[in-house]
Amino acid sequence: MTDNRVKVALAQFNSELGNKTGNLQRMAQLCEQAASQGAKLICFPELATTGYRGDLLSTKLWDLSDFEGSETDCLFSQLASRLDITIVSGFAERGERLGEVYNAVGVWNPGCENISGVFRKVHAFGIEKQWFKSGDSFPVFETPIGKIGVMICYDMGFPEVARILTLQGAELLIAPSAWCIQDRDMWDINTACRALENGTHLLAVNRWGHEEDLHLFGGSKIVGPRGQVLCEASCESEALLVGEIDFRLQAHTRLNVPYLRDRKPLNYGLLAQEMQV
Repeated sequence: MTDNRVKVALAQFNSELGNKTGNLQRMAQLCEQAASQGAKLICFPELATTGYRGDLLSTKLWDLSDFEGSETDCLFSQLASRLDITIVSGFAERGERLGEVYNAVGVWNPGCENISGVFRKVHAFGIEKQWFKSGDSFPVFETPIGKIGVMICYDMGFPEVARILTLQGAELLIAPSAWCIQDRDMWDINTACRALENGTHLLAVNRWGHEEDLHLFGGSKIVGPRGQVLCEASCESEALLVGEIDFRLQAHTRLNVPYLRDRKPLNYGLLAQEMQV
């Protein structure tokens, strides 16, 4: 990382299902607001450009999907460079084969002509399996503020994901999500645990709004390396949450609470085995 303390922004907003052009206009405005407040990184929720429910979008999901050089890529590349801000956002990524779409998160860095990297959601939740092809890797991305690792919503419920990203050098974890109100208790537990277990800051940015009977409650938060909530957005409205992460605090926490140093990987063979459920 370049500085011990860095301002970051979490954009909790209500994507309009299927209205990618309108959503991108809103997102561009939020990037401007975040940069004006000194943020060096902004993150948006899961599938922020299209809305979440593939079952309601149906085959339109393919038409809304993005790829390198598409509308979303060009806009975010230009914004990142002009505003000197890293943009992390969920989007529907068009796959290599016709009809193949990934639930993905892209990273756009300042000074780059195109997208810097993509994470594809590994653990599809429920009906997502019908519309999205699952990813199979856990990349770590270089940004001007440090190395970041991404997990999308349900991925955060699997401790292995955050641990793999951390062991690969991620200095900050980001979890773009579309988490429903019924599972708010799990949201609070998962965000705290993944941060504490890895001695890392976690940016958990959740959608706000409704898609028919699905209620996405917001509650975006910046979590510190002891699992403590540093700042949190309302569950009642959209919000642009701007806060600070302190990498020196993160280093001190890892020395005082040495979960990473005290691991016993030779004793964890069961983790790699299939379990019958």
